[in-house]
Amino acid sequence: MPHVIIIGCGFGGLAAARELAGADLRITMIDRSNHHLFQPLLYQVATAGLSAPAISAPIRNILSGQRNVTTLMADVTAIDVAARSLTLEDGTTMAYDHLIVAAGSTHSYFGRDDWAALAPGLKTLEDAFEIRRRVLMAFEHAERETDVRRRQEWLTFTVIGGGATGVEMAGTMVEIARHTLSGEFRNIDPRSARVVLIEGADRILGAYPPDLSEKAREQLQRLGVDVRTGSRVVHIDETCVRYADFDGEQMLASRTVIWSAGVAASPLGKSLGVQTDRAGRVPVSPQLSIEGHDDVYVIGDLAAAQSEGKPVPGVSPAAKQMGRVAARNIKLRIAGREPETFVYRDYGSLATIGRKAAIAMVGRFKFSGLPAWLFWLFVHVYFLIGFRNRLMVLGDWAWAYFTFKRSARVISATMHADGQGKVSTE
Repeated sequence: MPHVIIIGCGFGGLAAARELAGADLRITMIDRSNHHLFQPLLYQVATAGLSAPAISAPIRNILSGQRNVTTLMADVTAIDVAARSLTLEDGTTMAYDHLIVAAGSTHSYFGRDDWAALAPGLKTLEDAFEIRRRVLMAFEHAERETDVRRRQEWLTFTVIGGGATGVEMAGTMVEIARHTLSGEFRNIDPRSARVVLIEGADRILGAYPPDLSEKAREQLQRLGVDVRTGSRVVHIDETCVRYADFDGEQMLASRTVIWSAGVAASPLGKSLGVQTDRAGRVPVSPQLSIEGHDDVYVIGDLAAAQSEGKPVPGVSPAAKQMGRVAARNIKLRIAGREPETFVYRDYGSLATIGRKAAIAMVGRFKFSGLPAWLFWLFVHVYFLIGFRNRLMVLGDWAWAYFTFKRSARVISATMHADGQGKVSTE
């Protein structure tokens, strides 16, 4: 049987595997982790609103009923399109007849990779655990701090990047400070914490129309977020963030910084032997294959795809649609038929800001506030991985809504062989 390898079990890779269910093919799914992650709710894990199992599920369990799929937990390090093979991290090589690359994206620090240790981004569960640890530990440090200036540094949280992730993080962190932790400390008042959102462009949520962007800004400010647009970060260290705005260079004393300002495509795209764009994305044909190799498909965040003359956005619905089209084109090519052209169907955009605060754009309809928040909640619960996940999320959200409490706040200390202690919230 023809051998199809799918690299990455994100939204696109999983959609492709499911589309190939029942096909007379041998499929190998390769992912560096053992779970599929519902990334739109990852910020909820980072802010202690949800536990990891609520938004993730083992890949083997998801695909266990699909008998033509073998799942491997491995890291693909190179692809040789001429030899139709790939190499894993242990040196093992695997041959393929058809390849779907859905390796996704990673953080981009715009050439300042030294900032990564100081300002973690949010792409994986490990990132979420680290951000949650830093946020919760900041309040613990502030409780013990006797110097007023250093205490305020611990109680100032900076989110860099005004896209959807940055807006969601900033709004939720205010809720943690104002409601979740209120009354739990004796030497500090968590409600005095500051959350600052820094965006280099002149408005947040630049992918949305200006009127919705402005509504998002107003809702954030009502929640208590200090929104600073037109501000380009130039320096980050352990105690402060420096940024340049219209008045020159400014300094913000802050010990907890979260990065959501940029993404870059997986470096695996460079091994395909085609010229990538500035973000590292791979140009693909209207059928989602790469130039000169009709047996290699690139989908999701890694693909620089066009649909009806417009760039396809890097969102989960687009990745799912690409995955299904790439899988169908493999079946069509095997059958000796012409592959179909990918056409992106935009079902709308949503961004949550905080409790009862969100913006939504569905076709020509635009709305914000409570209606958008309720719509956002319904859509995200509906598209969760499985029935059990939906019940978990609904239960946690109902508890948080009525009590303002967040259950995933346990911090545990683990010791390593070198004797050094590392605090974890896993």
